Amino acid sequence: MPLSPGTRLGPYEILSPLGAGGMGEVYRAKDTRLGRDVAIKVLPSHLSASAEARQRFEREAKAISQLTHPHICTLYDVGNQYGVEYLVMELLEGETLSERLVKGGLPLEQTLRHGTEIADALDKAHRQGIVHRDLKPSNVMLTRSGVKLLDFGLALKRPLDAAGNGQAAVAHDPMARAHLTALPTVINDPSLTTPGTILGTFQYMAPEQLEGKEADGRTDIFAFGCVLYEMVTGRKAFSGTSQASLISAIMTSEPAAISTIRPMTPAALDRVVKTCLAKDPENRWQSAGDLARELRWIARGSADAPVLASGRRMGTRERLAWASAALAAAGLVTALASRSPRSPVGFDQAIQFKIPLPESVSYVGVDPIKSMFALSPDGSAVAFLGSTTAGTQIFVRSLGAVALQAISGTEGAESPFWSPDGKNLAFFAGGKLKRVGLSGGPAVTVCEAESGGTGTWGRDGTILFAEWGFTKTRHVVLRVPASGGRVTEATRLDASRREHMHYWPAFLPDGRHFLYLVDAGEGWPKEEQQIRIGELDSSTTRFVMRTPSRCEYSPTGHLLFAREGALFAQAFDPVGGVLRGDAFVVAPEVQTYVTTGDADFSVASRAPVLAFKEPIHSRLTWVSRSGREEGAVRPEGSYLGPRLSRAGDRLAFAQVDPRLGTGDIWIQDLQHGTTARATFDPTSEWSPVWLPDGSRVIYSSDAGGELPDLFWLDPASGKTGLLLHSRGVKWPDDVSPDGRFLLYFEMLSKQPVIMVLPLTGDKKPFPFLTQPFPEYSPRFSPDGRFVAYVAEGSGKPEVYVRPFPGPGQPWQVSRTGGKAPRWSSDGREIFFLTEHAVMSAAVRTGHGFETTTPVPLFGADLSAGGDKFGYEVGADGRFLVLQPDAGARDTGIHVVANWLSGRRN
Repeated sequence: MPLSPGTRLGPYEILSPLGAGGMGEVYRAKDTRLGRDVAIKVLPSHLSASAEARQRFEREAKAISQLTHPHICTLYDVGNQYGVEYLVMELLEGETLSERLVKGGLPLEQTLRHGTEIADALDKAHRQGIVHRDLKPSNVMLTRSGVKLLDFGLALKRPLDAAGNGQAAVAHDPMARAHLTALPTVINDPSLTTPGTILGTFQYMAPEQLEGKEADGRTDIFAFGCVLYEMVTGRKAFSGTSQASLISAIMTSEPAAISTIRPMTPAALDRVVKTCLAKDPENRWQSAGDLARELRWIARGSADAPVLASGRRMGTRERLAWASAALAAAGLVTALASRSPRSPVGFDQAIQFKIPLPESVSYVGVDPIKSMFALSPDGSAVAFLGSTTAGTQIFVRSLGAVALQAISGTEGAESPFWSPDGKNLAFFAGGKLKRVGLSGGPAVTVCEAESGGTGTWGRDGTILFAEWGFTKTRHVVLRVPASGGRVTEATRLDASRREHMHYWPAFLPDGRHFLYLVDAGEGWPKEEQQIRIGELDSSTTRFVMRTPSRCEYSPTGHLLFAREGALFAQAFDPVGGVLRGDAFVVAPEVQTYVTTGDADFSVASRAPVLAFKEPIHSRLTWVSRSGREEGAVRPEGSYLGPRLSRAGDRLAFAQVDPRLGTGDIWIQDLQHGTTARATFDPTSEWSPVWLPDGSRVIYSSDAGGELPDLFWLDPASGKTGLLLHSRGVKWPDDVSPDGRFLLYFEMLSKQPVIMVLPLTGDKKPFPFLTQPFPEYSPRFSPDGRFVAYVAEGSGKPEVYVRPFPGPGQPWQVSRTGGKAPRWSSDGREIFFLTEHAVMSAAVRTGHGFETTTPVPLFGADLSAGGDKFGYEVGADGRFLVLQPDAGARDTGIHVVANWLSGRRN
């Protein structure tokens, strides 16, 4: 029986029916917790009794839950109420591709754009080991922000091959053969996933599917070729007067060449489609990623420059490739930057590449309140925060050179930004805003900026900046001369709009007007976040757009901003302050954090060059002491803070939503393999820590207000509560073995401090240490007598041990830098990280405390988890490590010169 309006499924209230198919009914519903409309897919009651139907329905939920991509419909939730199985997905506004094709083929530009988006989505699924198996126009939704791939009800999860692709063979099951005449969506087939079963829609099925053979990513590529053919021509690639004749056409015939139907079609596109439709999978494109790149090449009319992986040593051939790409990019950038501001920007050539680094330097990880990198005004260089054994400082990479330039005087820097002439950099460090010349000389203080922040430098010598304060009282954009002087307010909070914070300022070309992000209203979702235009020496402001993302202006005449995890651009008149046309996707994935408006991208102010970073993809994997992988615990995703329970039977971790950058706590039962989401607040939750008895998890969350507080969670009941509210940013690190004390990190004023919170008695926190330098990452020894931690008293991070609760002198464990200390379960070893290895030092506590000289256990790239979140140590001596996924995209800085190539928006 269809659901009537007003029916409640958990927190979701049914509003109206949207449609129905063989495997589900879809309704518009209201999420009463978050106040947003969603789509709910319900397994019909007459199918609920079928174990096969439930299996397919559950498989769709599992498949979609592993896929986060701007061109794949997002799964929000799953549930069962009153025996009704349901999925909660994003509500899409638009029309299906099949509805659009009724009017005929698409324009070539739209075909290439949407085709690339579909191929990108398939590439994401295939890298997760998921084969769609039912790609067709009715499963592609056209929305204002691009396509959305729907309906993974037939999706097949396959083991990954050595390259990380879901194309490995599955053992053939002779007992599971289906008839060729079985309808593709009938549910009474002998099996849904075993070889021999025909699933999908005949019009778009590959020959191997029709023969009941195993499906892999190349099966989807055949279907994609059928869809692409139809998008261009308005005709189906294969047709027949009966099921038998249709199957015969697919198995034996070739469709007419696209160019014979649309003569102006590029020959390269004809070749792409023909290769997709090869009868033998070995003769097709072997990956959707290659296919997407080919379509981009056709759209641009030229090939991409070589892409190099970051974070590894380049060989001679790679250096030559990088130098060639860099010189080509530098030449293009110079030509573009030298144009008159009124000269039209060229659309004929684009070069894109990633910036590789030597082994001695690594990119600093994501920080939701700081800028990690910035393009120079002419787009010829990138300034970024790099980490070495000596700490963090600013490096500059010229696009016309291979060598890095380390900028002296920038140790401990945050949020670099350029002067308009490209000769100086400004940055935040040590509670001050500073500037430094690239030609040499000391860094000089511009003004006090106690909490750091982000800034922009105008052409008249004015710097605008916004502080991220723990104790600050100024929540507006501030103004100071670049030469130093009095700090004044450049914006004022408007009480009538309930504004309570202005941040992320960015100058417009005239040097007087500037963009800034306004946070208004209370609670979530943050529907009141908006971009406004301010003006120097004026209180007048203008509304631009509602968005939770910061914006930057490109000389192409566009605003760039993030939306749901993708980087968008939209035509913009900086004089009138008016947006024009529709927003379009520039990069399908960009690291974002919607809570603070952050997005990891940068735009050159005088050339059509942009840079961005993609989200960090990783997987949780068991690793032996020798570095051998021994089994994945979690598939590819964005994870933080994995934490094993003391008994070792459960794992708590934060999983990040790449569309928003926010995290939720999840609990995995390692014995039974089940995983459940434990927090549902629309803000961010992270850094879970177990109590010794496993009864509760303590974590950090933004839910308490502007700054993160400490909360507790009962995994059994799902109940949560506030544990500690204070004025600083904080997150939990460890609980003593007797359950009486919590060690937590708190950022107070200019530096982090290790605090102790008694969990019994008066529960009044006190500092563990009171040193005039940063200290963090504490861990209790298994007997509770000692605490290992990181301190920067020597000018670089080192691992130390002190007795708990003290007093006592510190013992230094690391010798040449170290982070993230962990104890073995018996307390006889301390492990820690260097830039590229897991280290071990033996511990002796017979007379005081002693450690041996640390030795490396295995090399590891733990950049996916950062300094604090990279690994855990199991009771059996193995390591649970956040490993960058073999099929994941490299997370280096992408640079794209002439990024608007091929578009005329």
